[in-house]
Amino acid sequence: MIFDWTWEAPQRVHLIWLAIAIVGGLFALELRTRDAMATFLSPAMQRRLTASASFGRVILRLALVLAAMIAGVLALMRPQLRGETDEVTVSSGNADVMFVLDTSRSMLADDAKPTRLAKAKSEISRLIDKPDKLANPRVGLVAFAGRAVQMCPLTPDYSFFNTVLNTVDTRSAGKGGSRVGDALHAALRGFPPGQGAKLIVLITDGDDQDPYTEDAAKAVRDAGVKIVAIGIGDPAGSEIDLVDPVTHAKQKLLDKTGKPVISKLDSAMLGKIAVITEGAYIPAGTAALDLEAIMQQHVTPLLTAANAQVKRQIPVEEYTWLVMIALGCLLASLWVAAGAGDRRDA
Repeated sequence: MIFDWTWEAPQRVHLIWLAIAIVGGLFALELRTRDAMATFLSPAMQRRLTASASFGRVILRLALVLAAMIAGVLALMRPQLRGETDEVTVSSGNADVMFVLDTSRSMLADDAKPTRLAKAKSEISRLIDKPDKLANPRVGLVAFAGRAVQMCPLTPDYSFFNTVLNTVDTRSAGKGGSRVGDALHAALRGFPPGQGAKLIVLITDGDDQDPYTEDAAKAVRDAGVKIVAIGIGDPAGSEIDLVDPVTHAKQKLLDKTGKPVISKLDSAMLGKIAVITEGAYIPAGTAALDLEAIMQQHVTPLLTAANAQVKRQIPVEEYTWLVMIALGCLLASLWVAAGAGDRRDA
């Protein structure tokens, strides 16, 4: 049977010399020990005071150890059956979803109850609690306002993701404003190189102040990443209430002229981003944000298509037989060593 094998790593055969050197060292140590005992004790006293194995047992034990090591080296050389292959199904890469969440003050509008931001966080958290609905990808989080901050790198640990998500508020991105383009660039930097499904889920009211958002969307498209944009808020606009953290009193957010700021859902901008990246735009508006249904309808098919399973042919590995031989030789050497009570000197 061994003549039908090929070797994936034949260069490892030189490890046999190391095995021979180790066993040779053990043999030399055994001879040295016997010579030292012979210097101080007569053969009769040696038999009375020590339980040394016969010389024949020593040779047999070391031969079994050497056989075990040689079998192990041959296993490391990865023998494969010549001309035989197995068909296996493998995934073409990882599935990664980066949530990009608008945390600007416009997301405090209460046209989506209780607020746009609170509703979006609640739905993301509820979805993450059911990872099978997402086809079990790694997930990450970018919060953005006037700048973008990666709050959570891509991770398969959904509990950690949820812990980070719960800390997100309008102070997470620090600077005021809303720059969608910066957020897309930050999300793109969060993806690792290589194959696999990569998807950005952008949740915002579209109140964008970045003149380079379309350029950012093209960079995302050129990187092979799609965007599912979810617009939340009233297209007609809604006033923004700020809550005092001490008194909990509400007050309207005012512009420079003293008039209430009206935040409107910008569907046109979000739709354009989705078209550029061949993704999807979902105008959730002020209705109940059923993120689970949105993901099943728009996200899961994209992940499944981009991360489709493929069949590969791999050689038939035969190293298991050698591992079993190595273990058998080691067990046999232990059994031989257990006969150290044989005090007959060869």
